[in-house]
Amino acid sequence: MTAQEKHQLYSLLRTLSAWPQGYPSASFPKTAPEFQDDMPAPSPQHELEQRQEAISRLEEQIRQCQRCKLCQGRTQAVPGTGVLHPVVLVVGEGPGADEDTQGLPFVGVAGQLLDKMLAAINLSRSTNCYIANIVKCRPPRNRDPEPEESDACRSYLEAQIAILKPAMILAVGRIAIQNLLGTSQGIGQLRGRLLDYNSIPLMATYHPSALLRNQDLKRPAWEDLKLFKNHLAQILPDYDQPFLQHQSQPQGSRG
Repeated sequence: MTAQEKHQLYSLLRTLSAWPQGYPSASFPKTAPEFQDDMPAPSPQHELEQRQEAISRLEEQIRQCQRCKLCQGRTQAVPGTGVLHPVVLVVGEGPGADEDTQGLPFVGVAGQLLDKMLAAINLSRSTNCYIANIVKCRPPRNRDPEPEESDACRSYLEAQIAILKPAMILAVGRIAIQNLLGTSQGIGQLRGRLLDYNSIPLMATYHPSALLRNQDLKRPAWEDLKLFKNHLAQILPDYDQPFLQHQSQPQGSRG
């Protein structure tokens, strides 16, 4: 058992001890003892191997998924792509035509722009990011995902976040941020603000496809990215050196 697990167990037992008399037993003082791990922490390489196994298993489940009607029209499901120990998880809406063909997220024109946006703040899917979507199959004619389709995919994204443990999340577009936060507020109200997703810092900006349609959005999107970069640098000052600092490595050619 790890020291953290022991501390959590101690806190639980202390809480339970208060039930009979309304205050914790003297056997459980407020200041917890110093706990030690029962065994050495796994090496970075062992941790990466565990993540690789978990992500590969999850990807296979996604590729075989038939939870909603989007599976009926897909060429390929699109689980995600990137490194196994990302400092940033980028979350988009869903696959388009190019993504459906290749089985990888953000590989079309919008994806090329996303890569440039990330590079401007020292991020990349090949070194320190993982990219995923709210839905893993392409909606017909690139329409917005329907609520039941987003709900069907929700546990997949939650599992990706739990496995990858990113330091921050960057949501691109209205669909991504609304689904992550469970809100109906628009992207104009949510972008450029430091938000929270299950204790992970989260920010939103415009989707790259929106920037391609409206050049006026590029400046505010750049302001969002600068804020994101500044906060990420506060959390991880050396985030742009992922291989040395965070033991990242590419997640293969499929996503």
